[in-house]
Amino acid sequence: MRTIDNYLIALGGNLPSEAGSAAQTLSASLKAVADAGATIHAFSPFYTTPCFPVGAGPDYVNAAANIGLDAAPDEMMALLHRVEALFGRTRVRRWGRRTLDLDLLACGAQVLPDATGYDEWRNLPLSAQMERAPDQLILPHPRLHERAFVLVPLADVAPDWQHPVLGRTVREMVADLPQADVRAVQRLA
Repeated sequence: MRTIDNYLIALGGNLPSEAGSAAQTLSASLKAVADAGATIHAFSPFYTTPCFPVGAGPDYVNAAANIGLDAAPDEMMALLHRVEALFGRTRVRRWGRRTLDLDLLACGAQVLPDATGYDEWRNLPLSAQMERAPDQLILPHPRLHERAFVLVPLADVAPDWQHPVLGRTVREMVADLPQADVRAVQRLA
């Protein structure tokens, strides 16, 4: 297996854990990922972002990381799920409150499971997104290009990464978003 040096990860949480506040939990979770053998190439500052969907809980703390690990994407996803569990993550409600969310956003230019499967999830209506979760890994994350809370921190760690389906860099995808959404993602002091 070859080393993948560009796993892009989104981190978020809006509830405290045993590690402390949401920001402390994000920091501790990244240390846990590194302790499992990953190399942290870059880590963004923390941002506060409005809860999505509106009214689902307190505002989030979000960040992004560029991580290297000698593992296949499904192995990286399994590691992220183990770390989430360490910090009390339970999967009760899709897009609900959580102590920790570690989303695998991308692995280089890979498109998983294939172009057809990816397009199906990318084009899924919002109502279906709220009820369904994929039973296999979808890469790149099918909603990353729509979410300022993902793209703003990601621009700190991988501004020139190009989406393999959309052909847009992170910088370009941030510029494509409504500016009100981008302004709502505020860097923590």
